[in-house]
Amino acid sequence: MPGLSTLFAKEVADHFRSKRIIILLAMVWLSGLSAVYIAAQSIREAAAGTEFVFLKIFTASSGALPPFVAFVGFFAPLLGLALGFDAINREQSSGTLGLVLSQPIFRDTVIIGKFLAGLAVIVLMLVSIVLIVSGLGLWFFAVPPSLEEALRIVAYLALTIVYTGFWMALALLFSIFFRRITTSALAGIAVWMFFFFFMSMIAGLVADNLAPVEEQSVESVLRHERLQQAISRISPVTLYNEATITILQPRVRTLGPVLVREVVRMVPSPLPLSQSLIIVWPHLVTIIGLTLVCFAISYVRFMRQEIRAP
Repeated sequence: MPGLSTLFAKEVADHFRSKRIIILLAMVWLSGLSAVYIAAQSIREAAAGTEFVFLKIFTASSGALPPFVAFVGFFAPLLGLALGFDAINREQSSGTLGLVLSQPIFRDTVIIGKFLAGLAVIVLMLVSIVLIVSGLGLWFFAVPPSLEEALRIVAYLALTIVYTGFWMALALLFSIFFRRITTSALAGIAVWMFFFFFMSMIAGLVADNLAPVEEQSVESVLRHERLQQAISRISPVTLYNEATITILQPRVRTLGPVLVREVVRMVPSPLPLSQSLIIVWPHLVTIIGLTLVCFAISYVRFMRQEIRAP
């Protein structure tokens, strides 16, 4: 595509010059590194001699602060929304989009370049924070991660990039459908708040009405919990949290409710990474599918949208 590399470089530079991105990145780094530092101090002696010590720096909590993965799970959607909520309508309102399209640049080059530039910024930010946290782990434990731990960290990083990319694609969609920047920003925040805060409550209410729990009935309890979990998995937040737990905690063998007799039959040993990935594969495919759907709708809408040169 002619002009794609130029547009890509320009968009990446604009993102890193944006004050909101710098502020959000600083918030992620400060909050995440604070949680890691406090958690590492509390687990350095308690975790000595145990397996997968290096992964604990991502998942352990001191009690005063949530674990590092909780901070990333909270701020990653905000990062994606911040990168995309005004990607199109800001340039439409200022008239620069029509000026760009009046040049020998294809229209699809613009939207693809903006999406790839935002994705590149996400990769750079998340890779940097994970490398810093890994460096802190080396400093605290003075033991390098095993190959299994390193691969799990890479898998967690890839999952987080895809998850953040979904929120950026959703923000890009709102930026195309809504002319006002404030409207697209509020729409993205509203969707994030719904999935993050309210989806679990709605899933519980629906399960209580459709599958009420009967006294001394194990089947009704299982039916209720499975229905509630199925409804909760409509939210990409739930999918990401479940996948994160499975990847960074090798002893997690299942994500659904199980009976006591099933727990007894389980082998009390950590799963290899390949088995953990099999468990979370539906979650990852769903998040990737949602991202592609959002981008495809944005692409079709943008290609059909009337844009006039100033």
